[in-house]
Amino acid sequence: MASNKIIAEGKTTNEAIENGLKILKVSKNMVNIKVLENDDKKSFFSILAPRVVKIEMSLKDDIEKRNNNDINTTSKETLKVSKEILELAEKNTREFLDAFLKDFSGSFSYQILRDEYGLKITFDGEDAGYFIGYRGETLYAMQTLISYIACKNIDEKMRISLNIENYKEKREETLKNLALKISKTVEKTKKAITLEPMQAYERKIIHSCLQESSTVKTYSIGEEPRRRVVISLK
Repeated sequence: MASNKIIAEGKTTNEAIENGLKILKVSKNMVNIKVLENDDKKSFFSILAPRVVKIEMSLKDDIEKRNNNDINTTSKETLKVSKEILELAEKNTREFLDAFLKDFSGSFSYQILRDEYGLKITFDGEDAGYFIGYRGETLYAMQTLISYIACKNIDEKMRISLNIENYKEKREETLKNLALKISKTVEKTKKAITLEPMQAYERKIIHSCLQESSTVKTYSIGEEPRRRVVISLK
């Protein structure tokens, strides 16, 4: 995959490989390596020139597939859910949230909306922001917990989405602005920049924002939950 291929240089082959691994921020077993230029065959007239070894390094197929997964989807395919199943999932969710609210003294309320694929849950109130956490960590933990409870005794797959005070919309706007700002820095410095670890849906926002760029490319590296997006020159 072209977007996951780089050219690295060094005084020796090993140094060129190390430089390439630092750029991609992966281990050696995750890449394919091809030596492009080795000055062992230099002519007599160029012997005083600095020694340079060039290699081509690309991510292996299984790593590339995971990068594509970041861009194309953030979850398994979800089919339409029957009305009866949606009602059961909503009942499970309400029972949990009502019990949860009894032990919460702050100003907080929730709303559940159904669509044909699952439930959309929103938290509102002066103290609702408490459940967002740093970079949405608490929000996503709550979403996972509610998804488990909502789907209790249900075999069908459905989407359970939790949003708190429009955090996801605000975060999406922040990430788009970040992607554009970092892309300009990469264009200026000609050096790749690796972003902080992100949720899958957040990585998808970065990829989608820069997908049509004529100057930079994006790809993901690392393992969950520390998977990161890299922005580099095309």
